[in-house]
Amino acid sequence: MQASVTYPMKALVNNAPPEVGAALQRLRLARGLTLEDLSRIAGVSKSMLSQIEREKANPTIAITWRLANALGVPIGELLSEEAREVETIRVLDAHETPTLPGHHAGYVLRILGPMELAGRHEWYELTLAPGGELVSQPHDPGTTEHLTLLQGSMELEVGIQKKKVKLGGTARYPADQPHAIRNPGKTEAKALLVVIHR
Repeated sequence: MQASVTYPMKALVNNAPPEVGAALQRLRLARGLTLEDLSRIAGVSKSMLSQIEREKANPTIAITWRLANALGVPIGELLSEEAREVETIRVLDAHETPTLPGHHAGYVLRILGPMELAGRHEWYELTLAPGGELVSQPHDPGTTEHLTLLQGSMELEVGIQKKKVKLGGTARYPADQPHAIRNPGKTEAKALLVVIHR
């Protein structure tokens, strides 16, 4: 005679997907972002974000990853049931740093500044492939950019002026007119780019 085995039912009690709406709203508001800001940064529609925050929709893993990336938090923080304590020192690993790839133009921008400062003070690590360029339309009146060359060679074009930046040098220029940063060299170039909005 075979003994019957009773399996615990505990695993089946809470099989609902995690509700990320409250965590998403808390993190978004803590960074001073509107739904529109987050929509632009994460590439997720404003209506979808609104539905997620109101727990009317559960995001896919891909959308959750994009939202976590845009907010600068590990994906687990959006899936966690508990509100975490604010850390005194917050360290982002390299893979957690949001990135704007412009492979078609030969550039990669890593967003180093926190999202809550976007539109006021922004800083980036700019990588340009040989022959790559980052071409920008005029920003808001009074906006300035500060470019420090860390590796390789770069050339700036602001309005009708062109200037080369030497390794370790910093260029400061108005960004409220058309401007471009190019790599005229044969090796990859890297720079720290700071944008200050008035």
